[in-house]
Amino acid sequence: QAQLVESGGGLVQAGGSQRLSCAASGRTFSNYAMAWFRQAPGKEREFVAAINWSGGRTYYADSVQGRFTISRSNAKNSVYLQMNTLKPEDTALYYCAVHTGSGTMYERSEYDYWGQGTQVTVSS
Repeated sequence: QAQLVESGGGLVQAGGSQRLSCAASGRTFSNYAMAWFRQAPGKEREFVAAINWSGGRTYYADSVQGRFTISRSNAKNSVYLQMNTLKPEDTALYYCAVHTGSGTMYERSEYDYWGQGTQVTVSS
């Protein structure tokens, strides 16, 4: 059974950096786009970043553009999120997911195979 496991979260000071990893097992997702979403307490899960199957095209939410970088390794069946210049409003549970739909990269409904999430807390 396919499984996604996120790691790399933790507590970081504002202005700092953190790198999240998402490792897939059970099947390969090298032919699928993948993405990161996040959910803060009391808020809806929101799109953060996505990357196409080859890594040649990336997509970002306006709130993280220029600060976050998504990348992938198909050889390792993994996707990563490098987060720089972190802000307290980046505090959330971060999830990776696989784009199994045929539509936009920005909508949660286009994704499947969600991980359990990794908590990122940015202190001010």
